Amino acid sequence: MTDTILRSVQIEALVAMKIIKHSNQTFPTTATGSLVGLDVNGVLQITNCFPFPSIDAPAQDGHQDMNLAAAAPRAKANVAYQNEMIKHLREVNIDANNVGWYMSTSMGNFVNNHMIENQFFYQKEMNERTVAIVYDASRSSQGGLSLRAFRLSPPFMTAYREGKFTTESLQKSGLRHQDILLELPVTIHNSHILTSLLQQLPSDPPKEALDFPTTLSALRQDPNTPLPPLAPNFDALDLSIDPFLEKSCDLLLESIENHHTELNNHQYYQRSLGREQAKITAWQQKRKSENAARVAAKQAPLPEDEWQRLFKLPQEPSRLEILLNSRQVEQYSRQVDGFTAGVSGKMFAVKSNLLPGGGDGV
Repeated sequence: MTDTILRSVQIEALVAMKIIKHSNQTFPTTATGSLVGLDVNGVLQITNCFPFPSIDAPAQDGHQDMNLAAAAPRAKANVAYQNEMIKHLREVNIDANNVGWYMSTSMGNFVNNHMIENQFFYQKEMNERTVAIVYDASRSSQGGLSLRAFRLSPPFMTAYREGKFTTESLQKSGLRHQDILLELPVTIHNSHILTSLLQQLPSDPPKEALDFPTTLSALRQDPNTPLPPLAPNFDALDLSIDPFLEKSCDLLLESIENHHTELNNHQYYQRSLGREQAKITAWQQKRKSENAARVAAKQAPLPEDEWQRLFKLPQEPSRLEILLNSRQVEQYSRQVDGFTAGVSGKMFAVKSNLLPGGGDGV
């Protein structure tokens, strides 16, 4: 371990496949697991992973099951299981340094209390140099792997540790919803032997007789590999992404409604606080007039701080939920922007075929 700042995350291809397999098997329930690896000069190398066992608990609905799965990394039983697994990995000479945890999500819906509490638990208790790997199963089903790495920012860690998310504390610290998570670049790493194997994977054997080679270079070419093994994926040209764009817009509107609800709750608190402060001011003025009359009558004045016992100011609700909702709204907005940007480019590419009677092209 070094004192350099984490700059990026490097995931072994086998680890990525394990995360994808576990997430697809448990979909739509949240899949969680532990990550082990090494920190090499600011690059967090994730070399192995293992899933957390499912928690068997009586549940009345699916939401409780998903909550239990999302909170699995903090469960005492899973912490003990993780320590035991790392002990066994160390015995067989495998990297046994805990470097974080992973979770699965759908349509980018991962900025919530469970995710924040899990990552705070890892960054505070086990190791400062840990990350949360988020695998989006819905986004990856469209042909593009969505594997992202996040850490909690130092200002948010300080505020979360102190539990101060009032308006006054946020104004002093300048904490914004953009400052909750820090995203690190992720790269997939293959060993040289595996890379060589991928480049030499043979295609299906030919079913017809091969033509005689016409040149020396054609003679040296392997007839079983007429095409590169990693051919381009033409699914990226598909224009049918409307269901995902529609679902992202629905989730965006739902998050905006939740944000509006939290704002209404805060406005209700402000109105309640204003009413109580008006009552306190009226009581203090009345007590001052009474004390003035008692002093004139040569009587002992009554205490003027008695309002602290008679009146109770409402407690300000935490602004953490508003911060998380704002960050989730930003996440959905970026997804919608990414979808529309991609489909807009495709639409311009096929503009001449979409116009009635043909067009002039782009």
